[in-house]
Amino acid sequence: MIRDLEHQYLLGRLRSVPAQPWLWLAPSAAWLPEPAPAGRGIRLHQKAQGKGWQGELRCGLPLPLPAEAVNAIVIQHAAPDDLDMLLAECARVLMPGGRLWMTVLNRYSPYRAHWQWQGAQPASVARSRVLMKRQGLRCQSIGHHGPLWSQTGAAGTSLPALRALCVLEAEKRTEALIGPMKASQVGWRRPMAT
Repeated sequence: MIRDLEHQYLLGRLRSVPAQPWLWLAPSAAWLPEPAPAGRGIRLHQKAQGKGWQGELRCGLPLPLPAEAVNAIVIQHAAPDDLDMLLAECARVLMPGGRLWMTVLNRYSPYRAHWQWQGAQPASVARSRVLMKRQGLRCQSIGHHGPLWSQTGAAGTSLPALRALCVLEAEKRTEALIGPMKASQVGWRRPMAT
C-alpha cells in the first residue's frame, strides 16, 4: 500500500534530521504514522468536514506555532486549493536550514487508475515546486517511490518516473543580513615593536 511505503521512507528521512521538533501533516487520521516518530513533534490531519486541522491539537491556518519553531515538516497529499497558504505557513514555522518533505501522487503513473475513480485531484509537482520557491523553500530533490510498471503490465525495473508517488524534499534557505564585503588591505604606517 502507498501509505506504508510513504511512512517507511518518510520516517527514515525524519530520523536523519538530528534536531527536533517536527511537524507531520496528513490528509486523514488513517495516514498518521503509528507509533509517532521519535523525538518531540506534532501530528495533525485535516478535518473531515471543511478546513482546519486536528490531532494532537485543533487549529486552522495560521498554525498556533511560533515562527521558526520546527526543524522538519512532513506534508502528505495536501489539497491543491490550500497548497499556497499551507506552504507559506510551513515556511514560517520552519527553522532556517530545516527540511520539508511533501508527498504527491504521480499524475503520470499507470497506478493513477487506483485513485482517480475516487475523485482524488493531486497537486502537480511543477506547481508545488513553484510555490515552494515562492516561499523561500529550495526544492533539492524529487524522488519517485512505489512499484514500477513494465510494458508487460507486471512490476518491472524500468521507467522510475512512472512510480505512483513523488516525494519533494526542500530546505529553508535564508540570506545573510550582511552581504559579502571586499577585504581591505591592512597597511602598517609605522614600525611595530616585536
